[in-house]
Amino acid sequence: MSSHKDKVALVTGAARGLGLATATKFLDQGWRVAMLDILGDTLREAVTGLDQAGRVLVLEADVSDPIKVAAAVRQTQARFGRIDALVNNAGIAIFKPILEVTLEDWSRVMAVNLTGPFLMTQAVAPLMRDQGGGAIVNITSISGLRASTLRVAYGTSKAGLAHLTKQQAAELGEYGIRVNAIAPGPVDTAMAKAVHTPEIRADYHDHIPLNRYGLEAELANAICFLCGDQSGYITGQVIAVDGGFDSTGIGLPTLRGQRKNS
Repeated sequence: MSSHKDKVALVTGAARGLGLATATKFLDQGWRVAMLDILGDTLREAVTGLDQAGRVLVLEADVSDPIKVAAAVRQTQARFGRIDALVNNAGIAIFKPILEVTLEDWSRVMAVNLTGPFLMTQAVAPLMRDQGGGAIVNITSISGLRASTLRVAYGTSKAGLAHLTKQQAAELGEYGIRVNAIAPGPVDTAMAKAVHTPEIRADYHDHIPLNRYGLEAELANAICFLCGDQSGYITGQVIAVDGGFDSTGIGLPTLRGQRKNS
């Protein structure tokens, strides 16, 4: 097995948020990292802040464009010689009532959230196969496991990605390639802070056994675990990293109150 200083991760959607947190975690563990994002200026600014120029490759690309995906994988191989882990994190969300979602909205969400991970994996898997194996982590969502309002395109794309994960695991396992998915629940990202009102946050807390939002660093920990040697017999899994949100039905606030008063 390669030591961490030899290992290479390719992280999409790496300019900010969970992608940046994951890339940072890999770097902290001694990996070299190819960071890919469509937001080139934001990505370059983030990489400058990391101060890891010799161990980072900047890739500006749209994951739904097969030509740019192939070029990005070639650049990564040329720079680092291998790819041990692929994190398919790039994604977009268009939140609208179902009857207001246009075909253009639907098509773009599917292209990035579902076709993107398909294309990235198709491009990276032959390299992993030839080098003896690797690990792929797809970032789906709790919205792919539980339906909610305003998410007809986003939730459906993430549900598709959860099943794509299982298909990839079933067919790539013989090459030593493991494929798993993380399904984040409510996470305290900059976007959540901007759009989740106190009322929305209270609603989420009411249905999360741990009674709080997750942290990007906690999700990055799970992703890096699934890419590492300690998870060597785990594949084909969709793991909800959500504070228990997916496991819980209605009535949690009332039950908490009864417990406190008993």
